[in-house]
Amino acid sequence: MKLLPLNLFNDGGPLFMYTTLIALLICITLIVKALLKGDENGKVIKLIKSVSLFALVWGFLGMMIGLISAFDAISLNDGISHGVLAGGLKIALLAPTFGMFTFIIARLGIIGLILKEK
Repeated sequence: MKLLPLNLFNDGGPLFMYTTLIALLICITLIVKALLKGDENGKVIKLIKSVSLFALVWGFLGMMIGLISAFDAISLNDGISHGVLAGGLKIALLAPTFGMFTFIIARLGIIGLILKEK
């Protein structure tokens, strides 16, 4: 398995990974818009906070659903190899990792916007 971004997006669950990607793009767009035009009433910063928190929680929801289905599959089979278990855990951790990445990028953008205001 190659570590291509598209493979990672499909491995981590397309619903959760692509939704988080859209949230990342929204956050980046809002940060650039606020840097260029300003954010007098603080509405854009609140929106960035909300979207980034959504991405973080959405990633963890994807992990929980993935782990539940993985544990269901494990409980139906008597013997499971360590490789299969490790591969399943890796896949389960992709969505929350990308959600955390989105959250950090958005928070760094918020810090930049706050520093620009003062």
